[in-house]
Amino acid sequence: MMTPTDFDAYSLHKAMKGLGTDEFILIEIMCSRSNDDLKAIKEVYEKKYKNTLEEDLKGDSSGHFRRLLVSLCQAAREEPCAIDAGRATKDAEALYQAGAKKLGTDESTFNMIMSSRSYPQLVATFDEYKKLSGHDIIDAIDKEMSGDIESAMKAVVKVARNRTAYFAERIMKAMKGLGTDDIHLIHLIVSRVEIDMQDIKEEFFKSYGKSITDWLQGDLSGDYRRLLQSLVA
Repeated sequence: MMTPTDFDAYSLHKAMKGLGTDEFILIEIMCSRSNDDLKAIKEVYEKKYKNTLEEDLKGDSSGHFRRLLVSLCQAAREEPCAIDAGRATKDAEALYQAGAKKLGTDESTFNMIMSSRSYPQLVATFDEYKKLSGHDIIDAIDKEMSGDIESAMKAVVKVARNRTAYFAERIMKAMKGLGTDDIHLIHLIVSRVEIDMQDIKEEFFKSYGKSITDWLQGDLSGDYRRLLQSLVA
């Protein structure tokens, strides 16, 4: 059976193999894993696929999205420590100047801050941003960006604020609406089952008023349903 690290490396390679790229998987893994996770994934990836993860990310993405993925791939996010209030204010001002107060958007400023600051420091920055601008950082990203870079930046914000809620939301969206996003639903459940699925289940119920198991019961059928229900049980 694959370890979580092996499964992440496999999922990334599969997401970039052949025609087309599964940006959902790239965003989910690269924007949510810790420095130690990413370092381990890179080591397994290179050993198994004879190429670096960074090179494959460069070859399968473009523009500001590629630059963010490459930055995240460095696994150089600052580790949590005492929050620097002054720095949070300066970063909030930099984000405001790079987005809402500028004609066009300076994605490089967003990239630098989002990929390097610790998650607690980012949360403090987002709080300062709202005081400064009068709106949430998610609203700014909605307005200033689009496509994959928008999705990736939002993922970083949501993971910084509450990683467990981020995964609960991703699972919910994979099941909600017409048809089930089977590939991504399977990925999300399998990738978290050995790590934090119990916490995700609690967050899911708190947010949506129904258990993941009950959602699966109504959304899937047969052995496929029973298998996923057994994984989240």
